[in-house]
Parts: sequence; C-alpha cells; structure tokens
Amino acid sequence: MTHSPLEDIEAAALQLTTVERAHLAERLLASLDEDDEILAAWVAEAERRGEAFERGEMRAIDFDESVARLKAKLAAAA
Repeated sequence: MTHSPLEDIEAAALQLTTVERAHLAERLLASLDEDDEILAAWVAEAERRGEAFERGEMRAIDFDESVARLKAKLAAAA
C-alpha cells in the first residue's frame, strides 16, 4: 500500500517530540499568515490602481493590446 507524501510527512511529524511538533505547528501556521499578507498586499494594490483609474491618473489598456505589447517585448528581448 502506498502512502501520499502528506501521509508520510504526517507520520514523520508524529514521531517528533512535543516541543518539536509545537515548533513545526507554529511554522506551518506562520506560513498561512504569509499567504494572507500576500493576498492583502495584492488587494491593496488593486484598490490603489482602481482609485487611480477613477481619478484619471491611470488609463486602461485593452486586453488584446496588452498581450500584443507583451509579445512584442518578448520578441525584442529574444
């Protein structure tokens, strides 16, 4: 019977001492907080850009135009 990597990690973690498991749990929980911080930063940036657009400080670019510009930059860099 094969185990998933998660099951292998869990089995190994359960062999740790109580102090080691607590430390591991803290690090895992902190990694989830980092994801929340990254998401919050992206949301703040999107809000900042949306507000700048509404004030007329930033213009929108059509998706197809944006992709064409990106392809042109990539082709020029190659």
